[in-house]
Amino acid sequence: MTDGPDGLLVVDKPSGWTSHDVVARVRRLAGTRRVGHAGTLDPMATGVLVVGVGRATRLLGHLAAHDKDYDATIRLGVVTTTDDAEGEVLSTADASNVGDGAVDVAMAALTGDIEQVPSAVSAVKVDGVRAYAKVRAGEEVKLAPRRVHVARFELRERRGVDLDVGVTCTTGTYIRALARDLGRALGVGAHLTALRRTRVGGITLDQARTVDQVEESFTVLPLSDAVAAAFPRWDVDTETARRIALGQRLAPVGLAAGPIGAFTPDGSVVALVEERDGAVRPVVVFTPPPTRDIS
Repeated sequence: MTDGPDGLLVVDKPSGWTSHDVVARVRRLAGTRRVGHAGTLDPMATGVLVVGVGRATRLLGHLAAHDKDYDATIRLGVVTTTDDAEGEVLSTADASNVGDGAVDVAMAALTGDIEQVPSAVSAVKVDGVRAYAKVRAGEEVKLAPRRVHVARFELRERRGVDLDVGVTCTTGTYIRALARDLGRALGVGAHLTALRRTRVGGITLDQARTVDQVEESFTVLPLSDAVAAAFPRWDVDTETARRIALGQRLAPVGLAAGPIGAFTPDGSVVALVEERDGAVRPVVVFTPPPTRDIS
C-alpha cells in the first residue's frame, strides 16, 4: 500500500461492528495500513470512535487518555456473563420494587474516585493474555480493582426496570462494570443494554460521520487541524519550532498541564509538548528536524 493522508476521522461506529472492523475499512479507503483508533468500543456500542491515519496515529494514545461522555441504558434485575446484553443470563430478580431514592443513593456512591473491577470479559491483560480470551477458554478470571474517576453518573429517565443514564468518566472506566456494580448495590443485579459514546476529550458526536458517509467521501481532518481541535494550542516562533523539532528541551513558559500542540507561524503543527520538571519537552514530534547545511 502507498502512503495515505495524515489526519483524523471521527466515525459514528455502528452497532455490531468492532473497533477493528472500522480500522480495517479505513485502511482500505486510505490506502495505508498506518491506521489506528483512540479507545475501543464494544461491538454492541455505538458513537464516537476517533481514527488516526498516517502520522496522526501518534496522537491516539494521548487522545485515548482524555475523559469521555456516554449515554447508556441499564436494565435492573438481570445479571449476564458479560455485564451487557451480549452475554448469557446468569440470574434474574424482581426489580420492580426498587425505588428511585435507592437508585439515586447507589449512583451517588459510584460517582467520584472509585475502585472499579473491570468486567471479566474485557481486554485487560492477565499474564499477557486478554481476560476475555481466558474466559472463553473456560478459565476463571479475577481482575484487580483499579482507580477510576466518574465525574457524572446521572439518571435521565426511568422506564420500569430500564434506567437511561449519562456518564462522564476517565479513560479505563468500564460502563458495563458501572451497570454491574449498580445492580449489586441495589441487590437485584443489572446489565448494560445500550451504550453510545458522545465525546472523547474535545471531539463530539456532532463531528462524527457514519461509515456510509466515510465511504461516500473519504476525507480526513488534516493533522494540524486535528491537533488544534483536540489539544490546547501554543504558537511559537520559527527558532522555537526548530528547537522543538530537534527534540530539545526549552525553558518553562507556564503551559497548562497535559499535552499542548505547538504551532509554527504559518499554522502547521510541530509537535505535542508538555511542561514538567522545570522544562518544556516535546512528547511527539511531527515535523522532522531541518537538514544540516554542509555545503
